[in-house]
Amino acid sequence: MSATDTAPAQAFEEVVITTRRSVTAPVRVYEPAGADASGTATVLALHGAGGWLPGEPVLDGLAAAGLRVVAPVWPAWSEHGDEDCLSDMQDFALHGWDVATEMGLLSGSGSGELHLMGHSMGGMIAAEMAALAPQSVARMALLCPAGMWLGDHPIPDIFAMLPYQLAEVLFADPNVGEEVLTGGADFSDNETLTRFMVARARQQGMAGKILFPIPNRRFSERAYRVTVPTLLVWGRQDRLIPPAYADAWQAALPDATVELVDGAGHMLPYEQPAAVVAAVTAHLAG
Repeated sequence: MSATDTAPAQAFEEVVITTRRSVTAPVRVYEPAGADASGTATVLALHGAGGWLPGEPVLDGLAAAGLRVVAPVWPAWSEHGDEDCLSDMQDFALHGWDVATEMGLLSGSGSGELHLMGHSMGGMIAAEMAALAPQSVARMALLCPAGMWLGDHPIPDIFAMLPYQLAEVLFADPNVGEEVLTGGADFSDNETLTRFMVARARQQGMAGKILFPIPNRRFSERAYRVTVPTLLVWGRQDRLIPPAYADAWQAALPDATVELVDGAGHMLPYEQPAAVVAAVTAHLAG
């Protein structure tokens, strides 16, 4: 199943919170139909450098499978700004836990189990969060996370790429990639193109704090702290962070398994969402 033939999207509510550090964060909340939220397992889902798109088939699918999904928006990916509040990886990881606190997701707050999930940059941050507080996480799913560097498999510099080049690197099928990345926007319209480029500049500036010049903040030195069962889901055709990195992550983490997804590149949540949902829900169910 591809991003273009998924079931109709589930409804989500967006709330806006302010953390104890005074960072404003919009948060998407996907509630499973008919479930008692107080006892439902929750997935704290973290987006990558592309942000959340209008349609998120994996988040919809997790909610349809009976999970509560809480999906915050990182500073610079919303109109609230606050980019200056986060400077390095520790700031990103602590902001993730601050959001979890404000949303009442931690033990003792009446919530069910808390799972972490992150895609690419978001996977990198989720892993750092689990290294900081493994006792607060039940299970974790990382979708082709950034965060390591293999000299034999250098990661292309996405910051140097033009928009039309990204689809070739991020997707197994560049035609799907162009549709997903542009969202149907008409870049022949100067105003539309300007808005897109300004937003992308803000987001790249924020992502660059932890991804530039290379996406390596020595996480491998802290990986031993991630004692939670972790699933690594990777697109077999990932040309940005190739599947060799899945082996490196699995070797670094104490308890990790790998699932490769055919017909998917780095943006596998949008190319093969059904396969991702099936793998993640099976893992989180234990």
